[in-house]
Formats: sequence, C-alpha cells, structure tokens
Amino acid sequence: MTVSESFDVVTLGEAMVMLVAGQPGPLEQVDVFHKRTAGAETNVAIGLARLGLRVGWGSRLGQDSMGRYLLDSLRGEGVDCSQVILAPGERTGMLFKDRVMDGSDPAVEYHRAGSAASRMRPGDVDRDWLLSARHLHATGVFAAVSADSFDVMGQAMRLMREAGRSVSFDTNLRPSLWASTEAMRQGIHELAALADWVLPGIEEGRLLTGEHTPEAIARFYLDLGARLVIVKLGPDGAYYDDGARRGHVPACPVPRVVDTVGAGDGFAVGVISGLLEGLPLDRAVMRGAWIGARAVQVPGDTEGLPTRAVLQQAGL
Repeated sequence: MTVSESFDVVTLGEAMVMLVAGQPGPLEQVDVFHKRTAGAETNVAIGLARLGLRVGWGSRLGQDSMGRYLLDSLRGEGVDCSQVILAPGERTGMLFKDRVMDGSDPAVEYHRAGSAASRMRPGDVDRDWLLSARHLHATGVFAAVSADSFDVMGQAMRLMREAGRSVSFDTNLRPSLWASTEAMRQGIHELAALADWVLPGIEEGRLLTGEHTPEAIARFYLDLGARLVIVKLGPDGAYYDDGARRGHVPACPVPRVVDTVGAGDGFAVGVISGLLEGLPLDRAVMRGAWIGARAVQVPGDTEGLPTRAVLQQAGL
C-alpha cells in the first residue's frame, strides 16, 4: 500500500517485544518465555486489520532482531508499516510479563527507557500519509513515553482535526511514565481536547477529573470539546454520551477471566470499527464490549481479537 492510497485508520505508537512467562510464578524463577507483540496502538491496529479495515501504523524501531520481528508480525497481520523507521544503533523496547490464569493483574517489567520509539519526533511523521486516513487513533501510552512522543501525538491529532478527520483517544494511563500525577492530568487533558471520541476507564476518569460517576466524567470531556465520550466500566459494561444520546451497555458474560491486559484495546477496536462502519452508537459500544470480553479470556494481548468472519457469526 502506498501513501497515495487511503486508509481507514492510522495510529502512531511504540511496539515492544513481550516475553510472556511459560508458567505461573515469580519471573526470576521462570525458564521459558513466549515471544509476543505488545503495544496499545499496535493491538488496536491488529484488531482493526483483522476486521478488514485498511490500517497504517507509524513508529520507530531499533534495527535489531526484535525490531525486525515486530515489523514482520505487524505486516503479517495486514498492517501498513511504510512509515516505520528502523534506526541503526538504537534499541527496540521490550517487557517481561508474568503468566496469570485467574484474572489478577500480571506483574510486568518494562525495558523501554531510551528505546527507538522514545526518540520519534514530529518530523518523522509523513503528513500526506497521515492525512490519507479517515481516522486517527491515539492513546495516552505513547504520549507518556517521552517529551518528543508527546509532541508527535499532539501534532498528529491537530493535523487530523484541522483536516476534518476523526480522532479517537484512549486515555490508557501509565502513571510511572509521567513526571507526576498533575503532569499526567494536564497532558492527558491537553490531548483529550484534540479528540472527537474519548475513551477513559472509570478509575482513570476518576483520577483524571476528580469526578466519581460515569455521567460526570463524560460531561467533563464533552466540555473539553469531545463529541463523544465512552466510559469503560469493566464488568459493569460501558456508559456513552455524545451530548444528545446517553446510555449504558451491559458487559458481555465471561465464563472465566484469564488476563485483563488488552481488554481496553479490544474495546477500542469494536467501537472504532463500528462507528466508522456507520453502526448506531449503542451497537458500536456493544461491539466494543463483546471484543473486550473476548480479550480477557486469553493470556495474550491479541489472541482474542476476532476476524470479520467471527464477528459476523456473533451477529455484530
């Protein structure tokens, strides 16, 4: 796919190699790890590509074996990677993840400081490539990686909004990457003000806004300029508000929660694909809840993301 061709969605962010423990227990006692891709933005890119959307991902990877692994994996999922830079002498980020099977939060150790992605700058993003897309998906993860990545995200969101494209923003907080809680609030709010669709989790929304109910959290971001706010409520479903329509979508029943990591990315896949396809708002949120429910039933970030055929079999 060339930059002259249009995309349904593009996203920018850091991909990392995830080494998942082969068995439960303290990471220092694990001998076997399984290699996977990780990254909020790439999870969404993979999920949308599996549904048949035309997706592009822009980033910066080290020109090393792990960078090549990530690039091959994303390309294998049908994601356009023409705007991914392989930087000689720079490192690709990675993480170690505990194996959990009971739905508890896994232990995660990040090795991303100084990664190639953290050195990405606004000039690395091709404007024509970006504006060839209908929609941009952004998250609070990449924005927090470095001052440069924050500028990359802000510039891309402004360009898309000014060009009349739609922008979604998942707050997706990583407090340890920010200098302080207040810096995180200010940075997230600055980016949320550039988005059309804002997707906070309920606990994230409470921390960021000081509000306690999904209704008040949604109103906070609508007042910042969002056209739609969807507050993820975990096992209680999701609340949506676009200023005219408000409602609650229940969660999909899950027989067993294995690993909650990636559930929010799956939710975003459902909502973004549904809205871009013209589904009614409540049905788009319902699709998001269904894909999010699939994500928590598997140990990896992307194993639960469905194909279009699976989605159609579910009537969604």
